[in-house]
Parts: sequence; C-alpha cells; structure tokens
Amino acid sequence: MEYIINTLSFLLIINILFAVSIVFLERKDPQTTLAWLMVLIFIPGLGFFLYLFFGQNLKKEKMFKLKESEDRILKNILKLQENELDKHEMTFYDPTLVEYKDIIKMNIKTDDSFLTQNNEIAIFTDGNDKYKSLISDIENAKSHIHLLYYIFNDDEIGNKIIDTLIRKLDEGVKVKLLYDDVGCSKTNSELFLRFEDHGGETAPFFPFILPRFHFRLNFRNHRKIAIIDGKTGYIGGFNIGDEYLGKNHNLGNWRDTHLRITGDAVYALQIRFLMDWEYASKEKPRIYDENRIKRAIKKYDYVDDLFPINHPVGKKAVQIVSSGPDSDSEQIKYGYLKLINRAKESIFIQSPYFIPDSSIVESLKIAALSGVDVRIMIPCKPDHPFVYWATLSNAAELLNSGVRIYRYMDGFLHSKTIVVDGRISSVGTANWDVRSFKLNFEVNSFIYDKETSKALNDFFLKDLTKSSELTKQAYENRKITIKVKESFSRLLSPLL
Repeated sequence: MEYIINTLSFLLIINILFAVSIVFLERKDPQTTLAWLMVLIFIPGLGFFLYLFFGQNLKKEKMFKLKESEDRILKNILKLQENELDKHEMTFYDPTLVEYKDIIKMNIKTDDSFLTQNNEIAIFTDGNDKYKSLISDIENAKSHIHLLYYIFNDDEIGNKIIDTLIRKLDEGVKVKLLYDDVGCSKTNSELFLRFEDHGGETAPFFPFILPRFHFRLNFRNHRKIAIIDGKTGYIGGFNIGDEYLGKNHNLGNWRDTHLRITGDAVYALQIRFLMDWEYASKEKPRIYDENRIKRAIKKYDYVDDLFPINHPVGKKAVQIVSSGPDSDSEQIKYGYLKLINRAKESIFIQSPYFIPDSSIVESLKIAALSGVDVRIMIPCKPDHPFVYWATLSNAAELLNSGVRIYRYMDGFLHSKTIVVDGRISSVGTANWDVRSFKLNFEVNSFIYDKETSKALNDFFLKDLTKSSELTKQAYENRKITIKVKESFSRLLSPLL
C-alpha cells in the first residue's frame, strides 16, 4: 500500500513539474498548453510518458549552420536581392513576377531563400514515374548523389534503389544517404550496411538513444529531396517504399506530388542537404567560397562538383523554403498564408492531414466569404485514425464559410500542394498541420510560374472526378460514432 502511495505521489509531483514547465517555461501556444495540461491531469501515468515522447520543445537555436564566412556571403547576396526588389531593379524573366515580390521578399527575410529563375520543372503524381525518373538520373550520375528521405524502406523499391546506388559507388560516384531514424525505425539495418560496404555514406537524423527508443519523436526530418551531380533535384511527398507504388492493400492506390527540378533552384536544395548532412553526420564540409557562391547565385558561370554550371534550361522562378522547430518563424506556414491572402479567384489545396491553427482557418474563411473559390481535398481513408478524424472535423468547420471539401476516393491522397489563381503554387513535404508547421523539419518549393501552376491546377481538377464532395447536409447526418471519434480527435488535435 505504501509503495502505491509513494508511486502516486511521485507521479503527482512529476505532473506538477511538467505542468509548470509547459505554462511558464516552454511558451507553447494556448491550445497546446491546455491540451497537455488535460493529458497530465486526467491520465497522470500515461501522460507522463506521452509528454516525454511528444511534448518537449526543441531549444530555439539554429541547428543547421553554415560557416561564419559562408553565412556572411549568403546574407550579403540575399540583402542584394532584397534591395533589388525594393528598388524595382530586379530583372524578371517573366514580367508578371513583379506582383509576387512581397512573397519573394518575405521568403528571403524569414528563410534566407534566394530567388532563382533559370529552372525547368517536371511533375510526378504516380510513384512508378517518379522512381523511374529518379533511378534513371542516378544511373547517369557522374560526380555525386545526395539523398534525404524521411522513410527509406527495406522492400522491393528500396532495394532496387540501393542496388543502383551500389553500382554507382563501384564506378567511383560519391553517394551520401541521410535518413530519419524514426521514419526508418522498421527498416532492416542490413540495407544500409550493404550500401556502406561499397563505400556509401549514411547518417541517421536524431538517432535512437537505445535501439527502438527515442525521446525526440516530435522533431523529425520529414524532408524528401534528392540531388544528382548538383544539376538535378527532386522535392515532394514521395518517400522510398513499395506503399508509394500502391502496394499497401489497406491504403490502395497512392496519389502524391513530386517535382524534378533542373536549373539554379538545385543550388538551394544542395545547400539544404549539406547543412542537414553536416548536422547529422557531424562533418564539416566546405560548401563554397566567396567567389563560388556569388557566381552560383548571381552569374551562374563557374564549374564545381557541388554547384556546377547551369546553362539556361528554362524561365521558371522558384524559391526553396525550409522550416523547423529550431526557428522562431513558421516559414512555410507564412508562405501558405501569403498565398491564401493574395488569392483573387481560386485556392486549391491537397493535404493528407488538415489540422491547421486558427490563422490558416480564418484566412481560408475570409477568402471564401470574399468570393474566392476555395477547395480542399483530403483522403477518404486514414493511415493514422486520430489524425484522419481530426482532419475531417477541421475541414468540415469551413463548410459554413463556403469552402468546398472533397474526399479523394481512389486510394490514399498524400499530396501536399496549394495552387492559387492557377498562377502561383507550392509543392513540398509540409502538411497543413501543426506538426509540419512547428514540430518537424520540412522543405517546400514556391513556384512563380503559370505553366507549372496550371498543370498542378489541372491535376487537382482531374482528381475531383475521383473524389466525393462533403456537403453540409451529409456531414450533419453523420453517425454518432463518427461524431464521438471526431470530438475526441479534435480535442487532441493540438498534440497530433
């Protein structure tokens, strides 16, 4: 009896300490604070462990750093672009880009995201096409291959890509593979060991303290990028695994969006990878010197393995924007808000998880009430039940404002996109939820190009033919069991 009393007393003290930490020290937003206080009060034993795994904040210090000299060089160039925007001196390949200079400038200020205009873009919505293209580019690599994936499975497609990488290693190509340790927790380590045996370099992000045990389940590297020879880059929603080919029987067909970019935006993806690699591997690679970065961003006329010459390939303008819990800004969310607030005709959004904060919700309501055609597409089936019911509840809240909600019926929708007025868009790894905005490390491309944006717009319209619209009447007549699931999931949504 005494043991039980002591245990309960210990849990009570721990709960009080965590509650004080949440309210006074960690400065969480009010919704998250209240949610964690409820968890700690009503389920003190389980709440203690849940907070250890999911509740801790990351100290707000910049994790991914350039050398001081390199950072100074990049800041000077970004300042130059910012001044050119202010003075209307920046030369735009497409004159209509001038109307987006506010978004461009904001991305420069919040994420050091320089604008590139010499780009060509291909869009993939099917895993077979994406992997076929990626493997082809890997096979043609001459210098180096850099891969960063949240999930890299030990299955048919995972082994096929590893086998291709091994062949390139044997040819003398340098290959680095960065993966998230939680995302790859089910991956057989033999997959990576086989790759390392041939000279491949791997690095896990936030590795487990003990096998299958980690306190940092929140702060995951959710980015999915690939760079081949510094000339070709990939960014989007596809990880590496058979399920992204529609081979998961529970989820069925997999609908996603990924981009293949050639041109100067690949420089930004390369910098992003090298900073992430340096942090995870503890290496200190020399990324570039002063002359190289100036030429890479301004003149595009020097030769280097990591930042090679990019001859004119296209006129599509792109900014690569990253965000994460080590930053005081929510850079990608800010970009989403700017896109929403400048819409005049239409806003088309796709996301597997839609659990936004009030700033996003209110902006979408205002847009719809102002006559903008706002449509949001979410999956019809869950891969994470709590998240699905919270997504459905949050999306349905917008119905009264005139936002139209669709559930994609042909398998699982994993695409993370927004298209505004069919003219400007964003594709990347960030979902429309608090986890992507605050708790995970993400990367998105912001695309100032009518041709690409129209293509994404057309994909959305095509997906509508495979979707079912959620009407107010249908939602109000949902079963009581669904209402209970939604209410419980919505209560926990600040923590999901």
